[in-house]
Order: sequence, then structure tokens, then C-alpha cells
Amino acid sequence: MPRPQLHNDTLAPAVVPGHPHTRYIVVGQDGVWFIKFDSEEYGPYKTEREAMLFAIDAAHRLGENGEQAQVLSMDESGNARATWTHGQDPYPPW
Repeated sequence: MPRPQLHNDTLAPAVVPGHPHTRYIVVGQDGVWFIKFDSEEYGPYKTEREAMLFAIDAAHRLGENGEQAQVLSMDESGNARATWTHGQDPYPPW
């Protein structure tokens, strides 16, 4: 079975206004979830929680190496909101 991929109209933007951090963006489509990072796509993940955990873990590792790292969640309208920020939110998150 071919690997699901995001449609071009759901690709996360390279820059999100107001978010100066290195970003991992979690995007859902057709019942599966993806992580967008540095113009790459990772996944699919079965649940949003699974994708979030992987994204937060990766962002945490970057943050521990001195980068400002953040995980964003993108809704169906293409609006991004911060869901986890290194140095501000607890790790592990749950």
C-alpha cells in the first residue's frame, strides 16, 4: 500500500509569523497525521497525540542543544498555534 502523503494545499508554511523558533508543525489530513520540519514531511502517524509526542521529543532535543524549538499544531484552515515550546512547557509533556 502506498504511503499517504499530504496534498500540496495542506503543506505547512516555511515561516509562521510571530513564531521565531525552529518549528515542528503537526498537520492532520484524511485521518492521519504528519510532522513538517525544514521542508520535510515525517509520518504518517495514526493519531494526533502520537505525532505530537514525536514532534515534542525532537523539539526537546534541539532545545537541549541551544536552539529555540517549538511545536505548532495546524488546523484545517491553515492557522498555526503553539502547542509546546522548549523552556516554557514541561518535558515530557504528559
